[in-house]
Amino acid sequence: MGFTGDVWLIDGNNVMGAGADGWWNDPVSAAVRTTQAIAEWCRGIDDDVTVVFDGRPERRLADLAGGNLTVDFATRSGRDAADDRIVELVAVARDDVGSEGATGTVVTSDKGLIGRLPAGVAVEGAGRFRSRIGLDSGGRRRSEPGQR
Repeated sequence: MGFTGDVWLIDGNNVMGAGADGWWNDPVSAAVRTTQAIAEWCRGIDDDVTVVFDGRPERRLADLAGGNLTVDFATRSGRDAADDRIVELVAVARDDVGSEGATGTVVTSDKGLIGRLPAGVAVEGAGRFRSRIGLDSGGRRRSEPGQR
């Protein structure tokens, strides 16, 4: 995976879980809704965006990838698996883009993950990001997605 400029690494389960939309009743469909909103947001930005989910790869999610959006999955199962993957991707992004003015933002409200990030990596909370991509707290799309 090569990053070319500003990078967003998104804790997909954390963003999905920040909405009180009954996601726990059908997590895959909730992840699809979340990823679709991210994909629509990506159309308006040039940054590389990767959303990472726990669990085994799910085709309905992977099918939403394309352009500047990558959908990734934890490389193992268990506690903090997606967090481990995000930390790995932060290291890859830093190696790829160096310090030539590129920035990185991790989207999560997970304090454990935030504590593992190196200095200089920006963090945006899951609730704020949901607003940015046009999802209200119930998982429904607002008429106009938030812009960067």
